[in-house]
Amino acid sequence: MNGTAILALIRTDIRLYLTDRRAVVVGVLVPILIAAFFGYVFGGTGRNEESGKIPIAVVDEDRSTVTRAITADLAADKLLQVTALDRAAAHEQVKAGRQNAAAVFPKGFGEQTTRALFDGRDKPQVELLVDPSQSTGARVIEGLLAQYAMQEVSKEAFNGALGRKAIDGYLADLDREPSTRTRADLTALLRSARKLSDARDTATQGESASGAGRGFGLSIPYTVAPMEVTARASAPYNGYAHSFAGMAVQFILFAGIDAGVLLLLTRQRGIWLRLRSAPLTRSEFMLARALATTLISLFQFTLIYLAAAVVFKVRIEGSWTGFIGVAIAFCLLNAAFGLMLATLGRSAPTTRGFASMATLLLVMVGGAWVPAFVFPRWLQAASLYSPTRWAVDGLDGATWRGLPFSSAVLPIIVLVGTAAACLTVALWRFRWEE
Repeated sequence: MNGTAILALIRTDIRLYLTDRRAVVVGVLVPILIAAFFGYVFGGTGRNEESGKIPIAVVDEDRSTVTRAITADLAADKLLQVTALDRAAAHEQVKAGRQNAAAVFPKGFGEQTTRALFDGRDKPQVELLVDPSQSTGARVIEGLLAQYAMQEVSKEAFNGALGRKAIDGYLADLDREPSTRTRADLTALLRSARKLSDARDTATQGESASGAGRGFGLSIPYTVAPMEVTARASAPYNGYAHSFAGMAVQFILFAGIDAGVLLLLTRQRGIWLRLRSAPLTRSEFMLARALATTLISLFQFTLIYLAAAVVFKVRIEGSWTGFIGVAIAFCLLNAAFGLMLATLGRSAPTTRGFASMATLLLVMVGGAWVPAFVFPRWLQAASLYSPTRWAVDGLDGATWRGLPFSSAVLPIIVLVGTAAACLTVALWRFRWEE
């Protein structure tokens, strides 16, 4: 193997890369800026970051104590931004995308729900107008609505005027039923609830209908204490860590495309005949181009993560060896992928367009833009066939997840194996002659 000629080609490629300083700056600065934006959107460093609230409209056509209390509970929830509107305005705002959803309480909701709590009949229907592009937020709203509705309806049923009316009506219905042990027990229970309601009403006269003095009501019998599972108990999740992994993968792949396209452009320049006359075999020439692109990619990768560490506090919480191994394996894949695309294309413009499409597809499916867990289940399974998914997961594991080197072994194997396959195709398709 002609090592001297290979090193000369590597030095030439690196010198050509560094000559275009504007391209170097753009190739490093753009992924940093985009990663900073996505990292901020997904929580930043986890400290003093006010998360965005889900906008929801509430249409209260009932104006009962129950619906007013539910609306107050929704407005007090830290996840929601509640706006009271009429039905037409709510429909238009959901349609225009200004509200994720709108909950419509129909007239008679309070009375019908307190009655239905006892007999299960004639349940009122809450309309939930949903923006179909915000389905995840709509499911959150539906869960909170169920929680607060159950809490306030049960309060009214056992303590409010509508509840007393419902109990009296249900007791009247029971009096018309045949005498059984079950009917007697249920009648005794409801009469006790009626007495409790009268006592509560006397004790809380003058207090707000939606205040703490409303008395007994059913609610969720536990609280949830969210706990972020990261590298260390004292280390909050750093949203920048994932976004920098994704953007580094994306823009280094784009740099690999440029390196591959450069191979095609050399055929249009006078240096191609000189390269062919050099003491190099086809394999040595491709190896030199692959190594040069790998080194350039590692340079770009290092600058991106240096900015991530200094400015955005991204730390290698796991294995440094695993982090470096994934970085090298991915940069090697990037070089081989770029060369393969170049050998498959017939012209620089055609190859650039095809390569950009392929890269964006790999980046999207690989979870570089958003975490793969938000994908549909079939797409999550399909993403495992994308090498970018393994690169992002490997970098995540070495940074904010704090995983050991063993977790990086499989991503490294997948990336190196894919690089070998791409390089094999590139060697097979590469035409040394004109």
